[in-house]
Amino acid sequence: MQSGMVEEMKKILAVAGAFVGIIIIGIVLISVRETDTEVTRDRTKVGFILNGSIDDHSWGQSHYEGMERCADSLNLEVFYHENVPADEQCKEYMEDLIGQGCEIIVCNSFGYGEYALEMAQKHRDIYFFHATGVTESGNLATYFGRIYQMRYLSGIVAGLQTETDEIGYVAAYPISEVNRGINAFTLGVREVNPDACVYVEWTYSWTGDTEAEEATERLFDKHDIDVVTIHTDTNRTLEIAEERRIWCIGYNMDNIELYPNTFLTAPVFEWENFYEPHILECLQGKFVGRHYWEGAETGIVSLAPLSQNTKPGINERVEQEGQKFLNGTFDVFYGPITDAEGNVRVHEMECMTDEEMLNAFDWYVEGVKFDEEGMD
Repeated sequence: MQSGMVEEMKKILAVAGAFVGIIIIGIVLISVRETDTEVTRDRTKVGFILNGSIDDHSWGQSHYEGMERCADSLNLEVFYHENVPADEQCKEYMEDLIGQGCEIIVCNSFGYGEYALEMAQKHRDIYFFHATGVTESGNLATYFGRIYQMRYLSGIVAGLQTETDEIGYVAAYPISEVNRGINAFTLGVREVNPDACVYVEWTYSWTGDTEAEEATERLFDKHDIDVVTIHTDTNRTLEIAEERRIWCIGYNMDNIELYPNTFLTAPVFEWENFYEPHILECLQGKFVGRHYWEGAETGIVSLAPLSQNTKPGINERVEQEGQKFLNGTFDVFYGPITDAEGNVRVHEMECMTDEEMLNAFDWYVEGVKFDEEGMD
């Protein structure tokens, strides 16, 4: 009898403890909401400098849509300047936004770096965010997503989809950011198809349609390309691929509706998953001028759903490989990795550092090919 009473008391205490836990959690959540409500009660003005447009179905639009979702959540009024040149003029646009009362300035292209830093040093009371940048200061943060992880997964798609083993890659500039993507994509391709090669053509422009068209035509004329991908902010390559019925892998956004016959997937950004927490930090006075480079586990980068154009079985392989990024058991540049000249660049049981990946990626992995006239 006493034993039964003891057990009953244990149950009562357990239930009571659970209720106390729920109450505590509820108090914490209410406290957080009240804090958030306090800092978002007044509308905050944010200025956004874009190197493209807000409806480009690419880099610019991905930032616009992410910021608009953030604006709804945090009570922001966002002012956009589109197609801003990456030269001295961009400072005039920033001054205009500050003059309109913007307390936060966001710049979305690497080329704005030195000007964003100069403006941040001039306006110490303004918070600055610079996408793909490399230089921070007290009121300037730089940020990017580890999109190379999704490049790797899209390379797996290309490697399994190709029949000719000749895959095209139209890229803007031979800088670390772009080279990192080319290498990650190629490692994905070669993981599932060691016979395949990736042929690269440069546009030397982020947004130029003409440059992208010329680079794409060179690729298609010289090689038996049956899958092509891009690292540009123009989708002209995807348009040509759709016309020629060549499989394509996009970038920045899921554009299956624009290219229904050839689109496979795309490494994409979900920028609200960066903007919301870090702009909230600004509103709370908790801003930190540092570099943020966040991966798949944060939701900033993902792979667009594979379209019905992909071969059976590819989706299962991609899900299997993608899970490794989420649980932290794998990253792309774990050794051994050999470069295009046969030199071991990353030894077994080693991995590249963030510093090397961000600022010193001036080489290409085995399987990357250039035509002589296309070399930098």
